[in-house]
Amino acid sequence: MAQFQQELEHNYGPRVHLIDSPFLSGLLAKACSPDCFQPEINRIVEVLYTHLISITVNNEFDREAFTQPTRMTEAHPDKLLHGHRIAQPQKAVSVNLARAGTYPSHICYNFLHFALPAKNVRQDHIFSARMTDSKHTVTGAEFGGMKIGGDVKDACVILPDPMGATGNTMIHAINHYKQHIEGPAKKFIALNLIITPEYLKNLLGSHPEVVIYALRLDRGLSPQAVLDSKPGQFWDQERGLNDHQYIVPGGGGFGEIMNNSFV
Repeated sequence: MAQFQQELEHNYGPRVHLIDSPFLSGLLAKACSPDCFQPEINRIVEVLYTHLISITVNNEFDREAFTQPTRMTEAHPDKLLHGHRIAQPQKAVSVNLARAGTYPSHICYNFLHFALPAKNVRQDHIFSARMTDSKHTVTGAEFGGMKIGGDVKDACVILPDPMGATGNTMIHAINHYKQHIEGPAKKFIALNLIITPEYLKNLLGSHPEVVIYALRLDRGLSPQAVLDSKPGQFWDQERGLNDHQYIVPGGGGFGEIMNNSFV
């Protein structure tokens, strides 16, 4: 399908889409500033995810031709509007990966109602938390509860999560849908603001069919020669996570800031 949004060139494969937008890049940088807190951060995240879900829907959803009257049809009965739109029969599910993903999922869920009939749109909820060892190293993801409203057969399952760090939460969420929810889904689509090379390697290694959209790739702890190369050219040498699995340069914990809850 044709791509209408400019993307950053890389060697991570055709399922990874790094959106190259000066406007969105600058706005995301504001959200990562040490001075950005509530209510500014949620206002910024709303703009970022509105653009991100719009790009994703245009690129990944099926289209259909339509014909309809307008307010001028009464005066000109033979002049109808002809065009293309998002195909109405398809289904979409936005997954709230609490807590950083709660507001992004709400934004995506609302947006999808502009593209599809309400009966074809759903929001699911999964509460997930990082699991760490005694050295504060992330060892996995733990699900504390979930509310999933039905099957995902032939649906585009969208998983908005601002920070794609290790990929553990995303991997476990998709595992759950594949293993426990009636399907198969048409597509699994991860929507991230910032991702790391480690995230891409882990997620695509576990679920190679996943489609990934992101606004920024952070690999700030890579050697300078790697930073000067095309992303993914020396994938095994790229590093975007520190020893505590936080993204560098990153933006800190978006979940804490977005919820104004620093625990």
